[in-house]
Amino acid sequence: MMNKLGRLNRRQLMKSVGVAAAGGSLGLGSMLASRRGLAQNQEKKPRFLIVIAAGGGASIIDSFLAIPRSLSANPGTIHTLPDDAIFSPEGSPLRAVDQSGSEAGAIPIAWSANQSNFLRKNVNDILVATCTGTSVNHNVAQRRSLTGNEIWKGRTLQECVAAEYGATFPVPNVNMAGQGYSERGYDRDLPDFAVHEPVAGASVWPLGLDGALGINDLPSKELIVAARELRNQRLDPNTAFYRTFKGSKNLAIWEKQRTVNQSSLEAGELIKKLIFLEDSQSIPLSEYGLTPSPDAAAVREKFPRYASDPFQAQAALAFLLLKNRVTTTVTIGPSFDVLLSNGLQGEIYNPPLAFDYSHNAHRASQAIMWSRLLAAADGLIDLLKAQEFDASTGESFWDRSMIYIATEFGRDKTRGNNANEFGTGHHLNNGFAIISPMVRGNRVLGGVNYNTGLTYGWNPTTGEPVPEEEMAERYIFSGILHALGVDTSGADLPNVTAFV
Repeated sequence: MMNKLGRLNRRQLMKSVGVAAAGGSLGLGSMLASRRGLAQNQEKKPRFLIVIAAGGGASIIDSFLAIPRSLSANPGTIHTLPDDAIFSPEGSPLRAVDQSGSEAGAIPIAWSANQSNFLRKNVNDILVATCTGTSVNHNVAQRRSLTGNEIWKGRTLQECVAAEYGATFPVPNVNMAGQGYSERGYDRDLPDFAVHEPVAGASVWPLGLDGALGINDLPSKELIVAARELRNQRLDPNTAFYRTFKGSKNLAIWEKQRTVNQSSLEAGELIKKLIFLEDSQSIPLSEYGLTPSPDAAAVREKFPRYASDPFQAQAALAFLLLKNRVTTTVTIGPSFDVLLSNGLQGEIYNPPLAFDYSHNAHRASQAIMWSRLLAAADGLIDLLKAQEFDASTGESFWDRSMIYIATEFGRDKTRGNNANEFGTGHHLNNGFAIISPMVRGNRVLGGVNYNTGLTYGWNPTTGEPVPEEEMAERYIFSGILHALGVDTSGADLPNVTAFV
C-alpha cells in the first residue's frame, strides 16, 4: 500500500479500509444554494428520521407480534414459537424472541439471537402498526415502504423530512442502503436539496468532504482557490461538453456543488467531525493531519465491528451526521453478504441474503436479522440520548428522533407439521415497527390472529383494532409524517393520528 516515499496518499488511505471510493464525495447532489431561499420551515425545530432497511422480508410475527404456541388453535401448522422463547413485559402487547441454534439451514455454523434486551429498554418508545402491502417484488415493495405506494407524488419519507427541516443542513438526506431503498422519489417539484445523497462507503466517505485536508505537501490555500477559479471560469466553459450541456439543470447542480457547496462543507470542517476510524498504523490519520471525531471513541464502543461490518459502520456515521446537525434523515441497512464473528469457529451474524435467507431457513434468518437490526437501533438510541439537543428544554437528540424499520413484506405464515426449521415465501401481510419518543409507545395498532398468523387492521384516528380491515402502505406513510410534524397540507393523505 505504500508509495515510493513510504507513505500512503489519501486515495490509498481510503482504499486501505476496504472500500474503493467514498460514495458521493464532493458530488453532494442534495446541496443546492437555492435551498437557502426555501427555508420556510426553519423556525420549527428539526425532527430526525432514521430508516433501517430490513431487506428480504422482516416478519413481524417473528418479533414484536410473535405468537406463543399455547395461544394458537393450530400451533403445529402455522408459525408459532415455544412459549419459553418469547418474552413480554408485564401488561405490554409487545413481544420479543430469544433463540439460538447450531446451524442456519444448510450452513453448519452456530447462531444466537436476542430481542428481549431491546424490548426491556425501549418498550415505551415502540409502536407496531400492522399493514398488508401491495407487492412481493423486493425492489417495488421496498420503494413502497418509503413512498406509501406513491401516495404523495411519489415522494419518499426521507425526502418529505428533508424538505420540511433540511434547508439549512449541509447534507439533509443521506442514504447508505441499496436496492429499492435507495431510489429517489418521482416528484420533480421536490426541492433539490431534499434528494438523498448516496453513500457507498460509510467508513471513508468523510475523507472526501474537503478538497485539501489530508493531502501531504499541500499547496497554499490561495493557490488552491486560484486553481479552482481557473477551472470553473476558463477551462470548463471552453470544453465541448460544457458547450453542449450548458443549459442542463444537472450541469448547473454540479457547478453549484463544486463552488458554493464545497466551500460550505470545508468551512464547516465536516471532515474533522465525521471520521470515526481509529488512528493506527494501518490507517495513519495523523500522518495526514487528520484526527478522529471527538465522538469517535463512544461510537466505536457502541459499534465495535465498524471495520469489518458495513452495517455497523453505517450506524456509526448515521449518529455523527445527526449529532453534528449535518443531516435530518439517514438510511442504513445490512448487506446480503455472509458475516461470521470469528470465522468458522464463531457464529453467523449476517446470513446470506439477510432476511431473504428465510427461503431456506426461516427461523434462523428471522432471529439473527431481527437481533442484528435491534442491536444497531439500540446503539443509536443510547448515543442520541446522551447528546443534548436543546439546553433550554433539556431535550436530547433522541427526544426528536424516530427509527423506522422498513421492510418490504412479510413471510408465509404456515409450516410443515411442527417443523422446527422450514422455508417461507414472500407474503403481503405483515406490520412495521416505529421506535420513537414522539409516538404513543408500548402499543400495537391492529393485531394478529393467533390461529392464522395473519395481522389485521386498525382505526386510523383512534387506533382501535378492526379485525375485518387491512391497512395499506399509505397509512404507515401518513402516520410517520404526522408524528414527525411534517406539513402535509399539499398532499392528499389519509388522516392518521393514531400514531400519537
